[in-house]
Amino acid sequence: MKKKLISVMSVSACAIALSACGGGGDSAGGEEENVTLRLAHSGSDSHQYHIAAEHFKETVEEKTGGSVEIDIHGNATLGSEDEAIEQIQDGTLDMTTVAADSSFANTVPEMNLFGIPYLFEDTEHVYETLDGDIGQELLDTVNETGMIGLGYWEVGMRHVTNNAVEIESPEDMDGLSIRVQPSPVWEAHMEALGASPTPVDFNELYSALDQGVVDGQENPLPTIDSMNFYEVQDYVSLTEHTYSPAIVVMSSGAEGKLSEEQLTSVEEAVEETTTYHRETLAEKEAEILDMLESEGVTVTEDPDREAFREATEGVADVVSDQVPSDLVERVRNRE
Repeated sequence: MKKKLISVMSVSACAIALSACGGGGDSAGGEEENVTLRLAHSGSDSHQYHIAAEHFKETVEEKTGGSVEIDIHGNATLGSEDEAIEQIQDGTLDMTTVAADSSFANTVPEMNLFGIPYLFEDTEHVYETLDGDIGQELLDTVNETGMIGLGYWEVGMRHVTNNAVEIESPEDMDGLSIRVQPSPVWEAHMEALGASPTPVDFNELYSALDQGVVDGQENPLPTIDSMNFYEVQDYVSLTEHTYSPAIVVMSSGAEGKLSEEQLTSVEEAVEETTTYHRETLAEKEAEILDMLESEGVTVTEDPDREAFREATEGVADVVSDQVPSDLVERVRNRE
């Protein structure tokens, strides 16, 4: 992340007129100015986004002694994920967290990486990637778009739900209308399974499922729980076809409001929230499975994942112009 550098000329100017100086949010007396950052997301009050945002808020405010406050706007009250990304780029929103492989991938195409089916062996493989060189390189790519990539929280390992048939193999997907994120990799993914990919805004998905606009959708268990999708879906198949990180981004204007010390606290809080978020959601998954079964949902715990992998192995080629093949191979080889 680029830090603000004070030139020799600026230092001289400070010596002449201290009241005009002070990097970022520093006041003339050297005290940090109070800053409020608006953080928007599209999830419910129990969604993964909100769990992370609440912990982040608490951590930032503690680290900064209250000089930085986080004002959380959930439930897409400030707009869809598309709109939140646009607002980050034009500076009208300070922070957001969105699924990296959603509409965010239309701005940062390399994030289609996370929509490639069965690229990761397990969550340990995911975390090695996100916490290593590849994860940082992707954040650096975000920084080239006018946004600042701060890190990754968690959406999770994704599964298929629907209201028509139990899904045990790719053949069971044939003809189903499945809501997808508005990204080419997701269209290719569903088409490879014989399903009809149908983009629907996340905040409109419950209604689309309830009204039969789409037969099903795919999301991690905590999302299925927090957005109450199980109320309008009879079947959940634990396909574990992809993993979605929740990328955390800030506007350049928001960075400019912060002193160097405040910015460091924000960065540290993002990282600490990442650890907390992963541990918290891992604990919730077993509880969610029990809840789904108690609600009468048919949970298929062992679908033929190898058959799903084979059916979708060509998806990476479809997005090779957006996700370099050498990047895909580095992930597969756990480099």
